[in-house]
Amino acid sequence: MHQTFDAVLGINLLHANQQGADHNRAHFDKWGITCFNIMSSPGAGKTALLERTLAALTNELKIAVIEGDMTTNLDAERLRKYNVPVIAINTGRSCHLDSKMVAGGIHQLEQEYNPSDFDLVLVENVGNLVCPAEFEVGEHAKVALLSITEGEDKPLKYPIMFQEADCLLITKIDLAPYLDVDISRIEANVRQMNPDVEIIPVSTKADEGLEVWFNWVRSQVLKAHQNSSSTAAIPNVVHIH
Repeated sequence: MHQTFDAVLGINLLHANQQGADHNRAHFDKWGITCFNIMSSPGAGKTALLERTLAALTNELKIAVIEGDMTTNLDAERLRKYNVPVIAINTGRSCHLDSKMVAGGIHQLEQEYNPSDFDLVLVENVGNLVCPAEFEVGEHAKVALLSITEGEDKPLKYPIMFQEADCLLITKIDLAPYLDVDISRIEANVRQMNPDVEIIPVSTKADEGLEVWFNWVRSQVLKAHQNSSSTAAIPNVVHIH
């Protein structure tokens, strides 16, 4: 079967993006940085989660943020209040960050700071349940958020995001008493798409589940540091050009 021009173009775009993502990840690995790609629909609570994460973990981890939005620096300004480097990327009409955009953020970080000093880079992607999951940016883990206000069926209707996620946060669970929604049904639908994903119900407003999330973040950073230490003695593991 012959592929359409659009299909071939899509494959080529994803291939080129993946090459860029691999290059970005090589930079992170060289510097000993763990990178998370934070993805969700608009309004699911990405920035609020990052605010709580920065407030809780900046005393023990050196964190930088790459903040993606179609327009404005509103979210970036919210996060700068926590005295961490925040690099804002406006995508214009694009509905997601790609590896080339994030590469620009990485180079800005490298120009303004010593990247080897950082433990963690949090990439807040553009609000979208489809495209961000298909375009890697160099992350070590994909973190998806799903607000209970979005409904129980979203994992079934938008499967790629949930199939790709390493960790899923079910957000705004403090609203459950006021909505006709079953959190256990959301979890079951997610498990249909991805049986192994880490699922953490949270509420940034009611301070529920956040310590579980913080511990997951700590565990991922520790694992990455252990892996980098084990490969440090192997010469020429990563080549950066």
